[in-house]
Amino acid sequence: MMFEISNERFEELTSEALDSLPPELAAHIENLAVIVDDQAKGRPLFGLYEGIPLTKRGPISYSAVMPDRITLYQTTICRDCTSEEEVRAQIRKTVIHEVGHHFGISDPRLEELGWA
Repeated sequence: MMFEISNERFEELTSEALDSLPPELAAHIENLAVIVDDQAKGRPLFGLYEGIPLTKRGPISYSAVMPDRITLYQTTICRDCTSEEEVRAQIRKTVIHEVGHHFGISDPRLEELGWA
């Protein structure tokens, strides 16, 4: 059973998740866009980070590039949830996971931290 939520409400919950990041962490996010899409093509992902992690950037190798991108997949998240509270929690977990990738944190380490 899929929990249905409007695109607008899903985007509000995404904004809440981003706003809930600790200020000392959020202050270091650079050149990052967060978008919402329906679902990943061919893969059941809640979210996807695409870009160059902060740990791989350098003054010579990182200039005039498009923003890194975190995509949240609304249908995939809602398909796994039965209430708005579950959607909110999964969005937050996904945002933290993908922001972790932006900071160069690997999947195994995110798993150790409880955010995989």
